[in-house]
Amino acid sequence: MKTGLVLEGGAFRTIFSSGACDGLLEGEVMTDYVIGVSAGIAYGVSYVSRQKGRNLEILTRYGGDPRYMGARNFFRRGNRRCYFGLDFIYNTIPNQLIPFDYDAYAAFPGEVEAVVTNLESGEAVYLPVPQRDDHFHLLQATCALPFLFPVFDIGGMPCMDGGAADAIPYRRAFEKGCGRVVVILTRERDYVRRPEKLQPLIDRWYRKYPKFCDTLRRRDQAYNAAREELFRLEREGRVLLLAPKNTQGFSRTERDVAKIRALWQDGYDQAAAKLPEIRAFLRGAS
Repeated sequence: MKTGLVLEGGAFRTIFSSGACDGLLEGEVMTDYVIGVSAGIAYGVSYVSRQKGRNLEILTRYGGDPRYMGARNFFRRGNRRCYFGLDFIYNTIPNQLIPFDYDAYAAFPGEVEAVVTNLESGEAVYLPVPQRDDHFHLLQATCALPFLFPVFDIGGMPCMDGGAADAIPYRRAFEKGCGRVVVILTRERDYVRRPEKLQPLIDRWYRKYPKFCDTLRRRDQAYNAAREELFRLEREGRVLLLAPKNTQGFSRTERDVAKIRALWQDGYDQAAAKLPEIRAFLRGAS
């Protein structure tokens, strides 16, 4: 039976997941199946390509660079009105500045999926992350936060942030045949999601996609229910959870390098400390 790794999104909070994944790489722990949403999988491909420390280097070197994010990018030629510099993040960095190891990623014998939300249906769609895509089009789509990104066309579907419809896709991992699943969260265990304050604006801005608006309206309830089920599965021994100790004061677009390093370190330390437990847990899937 396969083993799985599930990566929640959360923009820059996902550096916790990167630290945890780097801890897994340090212990040579690799699962058969990897799935994530938004920055979870955008960072997670570096785990698959076994590039320990790559995401930390990217955020600490370029997270505060105006080419990476900032209002200027809305007006940058060819950037499709996005707060983030799409060409800089998904082309210049992986293909020039901090190279992504496409060969190592392609050599991964397992399966990697990303989640997007179909705006027309409001439902989650699970898609394989291509082995060769030097512009990471699917990863751009799964990261496409409302208001900050444009709508992406994926196979004829208008798509945005995968976290809208399935923020923690652990059920998909079980559907794909995983017997034991490691889930890396980006919020504390006691976190409770509140209703979306910007829902009236969402309803107006995305009025062309009413089912997408409905999905976002129910997002807090779906998210909180999913976490409760995860905690139950943890008690039953079917999932192993890692979660940050504290993300208070850490912005989803955090620029403070010390805070970024500290959250990465929290993830790394937790994974490193639990390596024997994680190995034993994953062996139980066989």
